[in-house]
Amino acid sequence: MTTKNTTENPNSRDTAVVILAAGKGARMRSDLAKVLHPVGGAPMLHHAMRSALSLAPARLAVVVAPGADAVADAVRSLAPDAAICEQAEPLGTGHAVRMAEAALAGFEGDVFVLFADTPFISAETLAAMVASRAAGADLVALGFDAAEPGGYGRMVTGPGDALERIVEARDASPEELTIRTCNSGVGAADAKTLFALLARVGNDNATKNTSGEYYLTEVIGLARAEGLSARVVRCDEAETLGINDRVQLAAAEAAFQARARRAAMLGGATMTAPETVFLAWDTALGRDVTIGPDVVFGPGVEVADGAEIRAFSHLEQCRVGPGAVIGPFTRLRPGSEIGPRARIGNFVEIKNATFGEGAKANHLAYVGDATVGAKANLGAGTITCNYDGFAKHRTEIGAGAFIGVNTALVAPVSIGDNAFVGTGTVVTRDVPEDALALSRTPQTNRKGAARRLRETLRARAAKAKK
Repeated sequence: MTTKNTTENPNSRDTAVVILAAGKGARMRSDLAKVLHPVGGAPMLHHAMRSALSLAPARLAVVVAPGADAVADAVRSLAPDAAICEQAEPLGTGHAVRMAEAALAGFEGDVFVLFADTPFISAETLAAMVASRAAGADLVALGFDAAEPGGYGRMVTGPGDALERIVEARDASPEELTIRTCNSGVGAADAKTLFALLARVGNDNATKNTSGEYYLTEVIGLARAEGLSARVVRCDEAETLGINDRVQLAAAEAAFQARARRAAMLGGATMTAPETVFLAWDTALGRDVTIGPDVVFGPGVEVADGAEIRAFSHLEQCRVGPGAVIGPFTRLRPGSEIGPRARIGNFVEIKNATFGEGAKANHLAYVGDATVGAKANLGAGTITCNYDGFAKHRTEIGAGAFIGVNTALVAPVSIGDNAFVGTGTVVTRDVPEDALALSRTPQTNRKGAARRLRETLRARAAKAKK
């Protein structure tokens, strides 16, 4: 017999979270585990984990399939102390939660159950579930009012959103099929209560599912039969979007982008063509940032107030200072630090390099593993030759230095403050402060040689046609 817990206010209790991530995702047609497919530049698993971490759980357990080492690694990369629990056989959601019981041994707080392939449950929604527990509900189930309920399980409720039972669409009566409140699968209960009920799913006092699986939803009926209370907390349907194939993955990405763009614009950024801008889960945009069309932000990008990111630029793991101008057609790779009012122009690639205040590389340059001082100017065709085939080397360019067009800087090398490097120079030695570096072959003009060359080439071409 399961007994009702009345000893403690749930609002003051510890929480634990179990995330179910054992699904194979065969419909993804992929060698990559379903829960590792990215949304907004992060695995969908990490989105679910960040929702879970908003509860500051005392324990976090993630249930994975056998041999899912990549999933386990992804879990530990975000939550090193999380317990990894293996579900050896795919026997349903109720069985999966039971696989976390040993990891939660001795825990006496509330357990929340989330799904790794349902990445958009918000912190606010989880807080509402906590509040429902605090108000006295023994079990809390998350529901949503579906525009098209279709094959979703229906939540049969009574007064005050009391949950009587959950009925699968295939088992529902015509009257029950008219219900629009549907089950998300997400729920919460006292740990002792939850695992006591799960132990009965599929046994003598409950009915095993005809598919041979044990479903978490059966807990509600068992709880109600014991006189325990269950309540529904509702969220927006968009939060419950699940991902089972690449069509749904694309829909999830679109939903994420729509919310991220809206949040960015409401936060003070301007997007001239927002539908063409792609943001990552952690993109940080300051006030009065302007973003042109077809800009892509990978993870780890911070853009300070007043900066402009022009069209067709790609940024990842970099920082852009206030008032800086990036693009069009610029690529900022990991480790790029662009200082205040610096200008990085079209067809410029920056990697692991720092640009000081007001520094410029306006066109056609590659700058990798370098430091560029304040107000330095890099002409078109400037390249830092940072890789010798075995190791990377740094280039140091001082403040106010001028690097002429079509220049190669062979690292490791240093250009002093206010130095001048002439056009076409290959720099292999350090250039002192205020020095002029030149390495050109002397120019010679041969009178009439162009005419003779044309005649020779013309004759050669005519001979080749015969």
